[in-house]
Amino acid sequence: MSPLPVGPRESMTEPGSVAAAVFGPGLDLTVRYAELLRGPGVVRGLIGPREADRLWDRHLLNCAVLGELVPAGCSVLDVGSGAGLPGIPLAISRPDLSVTLLEPMARRVAFLAETVASLSLPGVRVVRGRAEDGSVRRSIGRFPVVTARALAPLGRLAGWCLPLVAPGGQLLAVKGSSAEAELEAAADDLRALGVQASVVWCGQTVLSTPTTVVRLARAPAARR
Repeated sequence: MSPLPVGPRESMTEPGSVAAAVFGPGLDLTVRYAELLRGPGVVRGLIGPREADRLWDRHLLNCAVLGELVPAGCSVLDVGSGAGLPGIPLAISRPDLSVTLLEPMARRVAFLAETVASLSLPGVRVVRGRAEDGSVRRSIGRFPVVTARALAPLGRLAGWCLPLVAPGGQLLAVKGSSAEAELEAAADDLRALGVQASVVWCGQTVLSTPTTVVRLARAPAARR
């Protein structure tokens, strides 16, 4: 990703120079994804009508810059993917990644499957299930990186998602301005889970409002 000086806020309705820098060759695919969100996504209740006019600034770019924290060639699990955020923007901006979209609701799963097929995203698969379901955990295994956005309070989210994080891996929880307060409130639970927690910001060189992420890192597996 080529750094750009932070300038005026990106257009909320159309892609601009920031989107071109973030998505690169995947910009056209992202435009098509935005059209699906504005159309079927709104009609089917996956995106609120008010969100349709601020997709680029509030959703697509906000999610794609998460790739700054994801190692090359990594396998990523997006928990509670909903309309595909952040998993699909991440997969488009980082085609080196393998992304699994985990979603429990049938109508959302159908939208995700149709979207992945329409955009021809070979590195993306859709799985129906809940992160807290033991059978789901056994079937999909563990991932070096697990993502979640606006899914649940941090303590509950960690309990659901950390069993799906491989040793040495990380849970990246996209949060808002309350991230540090959430982290403080969940401190005891996180200590009991044995993770290192921090708040980091993505997209600081390209976005007028960087994406706030709570990063929970699991310790590597013990050497024998």
